[in-house]
Amino acid sequence: MFEFSERELLQNYQLKNVILNFTAISLFMVLSGIAGVNSPITVAQTPQLDQQDVVQQISPKQVGMMMSTEQYVRQYFSDIPIMIDIAKCESTFRQLDDNGEVHRGKVNPQDVGVMQINEHYQLPTAEKENYNIYTLEGNTAYARELYDKQGTAPWASSRACWSKYENQDIAMKT
Repeated sequence: MFEFSERELLQNYQLKNVILNFTAISLFMVLSGIAGVNSPITVAQTPQLDQQDVVQQISPKQVGMMMSTEQYVRQYFSDIPIMIDIAKCESTFRQLDDNGEVHRGKVNPQDVGVMQINEHYQLPTAEKENYNIYTLEGNTAYARELYDKQGTAPWASSRACWSKYENQDIAMKT
């Protein structure tokens, strides 16, 4: 099942609202032209989205209890330490970039998320198996499945980086 963050849901809602308004205006303009109506049209003001209705407010205590991406990766892969090193090398523990979009590789923009799962090679299988590689949970879960099936081979291009860390001999499958 796909998981979406509240920010992604808000952006999706706003995009759909803009598209719907644009479509309605365009349709009206086309129909007015067909009917021979040449008078200017007026569009009612687009309702503003009240973010309090969409974004849940959380307390400072709840913020303090949240895990960073690095903490999540370290806990999730505590049984496969080499995967922690791979995440460090591949993305420096980033699932999202500074704009809140999924982090993409510098060398290959089709590598996404904290584990830099390649969209071209892995997305069809990930989707078929109900992994959303664009979320932290889906990205790491699919990376675990890749590791279970292929060892560290999917991350061979960054081996020069992660093989120098202390966890290199622990739970490394090739």
